[in-house]
Amino acid sequence: MLTTLPPAQFAEPTVPMARSRLAPALLACALLAAAACYAVPRGLEAQSLLAIEDDPVQIAEREVAQKLDPPTAAREIDAALAADDSDLARSFVELSQSRGIALDATQTARVDAAVAKAASSTQAVESFAQGLVTGEPKDAVGLAGTVTGDLFVFGDIRDAIREGGRWASGEKVDELVLGLACVGIAITAATYASSGIAAPARIGVSLAKMARKTGKLSADLAEVIGRNLRRVVDWPKFRSAIAGVSISEPAVAVRAAREAVKLDRAGGLLQLVRDTGRVQAKAGTQAALDGLKIAETPREMSRLARLAEAAGGKTRAILKIAGRGAIMLTFAAFDLSVWIVGALLTVLGFIASLKSMTERLTLRVIRHAKRRRLTAQQRFAAMTVRG
Repeated sequence: MLTTLPPAQFAEPTVPMARSRLAPALLACALLAAAACYAVPRGLEAQSLLAIEDDPVQIAEREVAQKLDPPTAAREIDAALAADDSDLARSFVELSQSRGIALDATQTARVDAAVAKAASSTQAVESFAQGLVTGEPKDAVGLAGTVTGDLFVFGDIRDAIREGGRWASGEKVDELVLGLACVGIAITAATYASSGIAAPARIGVSLAKMARKTGKLSADLAEVIGRNLRRVVDWPKFRSAIAGVSISEPAVAVRAAREAVKLDRAGGLLQLVRDTGRVQAKAGTQAALDGLKIAETPREMSRLARLAEAAGGKTRAILKIAGRGAIMLTFAAFDLSVWIVGALLTVLGFIASLKSMTERLTLRVIRHAKRRRLTAQQRFAAMTVRG
């Protein structure tokens, strides 16, 4: 007589054991899927940001797209008009129109009226005179007066003698204003010699002096300029030459400055002031001053010049909306790389856990099929014995 063994003796590992091995894989897969949903979009965004890291125009476009909407544009225009800053208000109008943002007709009319008032002949004469005499202009016309004075060396002589006199008498001296005035005198001579080729640098020096006097020069950029001036200007030589010189002796001040300044050592400083002049030429005086306040390095000023060449009159509004984010990514390249690597690792982990879960689930299905087949064989054998 045929005998059969109990079904348990033919069975493979029990179902609970299979479930206990499948559960960790299911949990890991679910957790990594959730992590991938969070990390992957940010990794893709980080990758797109790294692609535009060296393009200030695209960086500014991204920031403006995120931050500028109709209510913001209207609010900023009203604030600019309230501050009597028609240049900034006009910049916001240009930026809004370029992005298809509809503005209230009454508001744009107020901006046009403010711009017309600022350009009136009486106010223009006053601004030009203020820039010429004090060297502290408030608008483009005032800057024209400042640059006119500097091109005729009047402004630089005034600053050099004033700061030099303080130095000689032991009073507090602004070495940046003094050094820039000396460099300005030397550059002015180069401007005449080159038929105006050095004009952007000449304007840039005037703007840097103006920013320093009005507190619109960033501390980091002031430190950079100071380091450059210490290499460019022979301070002991200038101090001894300028001691006791009055404003009535401009030729002495000019000679002292030209002999103390070594323009062949001023490569980095000249590039910085040229970039500042480029911003002024494309976007206006106030945009250049805003840039000097925001930029922390000469490289950032160069990026700002590239932005101004593309954005023109819209530059001030972009800087007001985005700040340094208009020329630099808000995240460091290292942080963006970490996001990309994190997203890749998360995806790889999810794939690995999915593979493990699939293998264990497949094994469980195979074992279940084997048990069913074995059970059917045992039943068939038992029926054969009874028969």
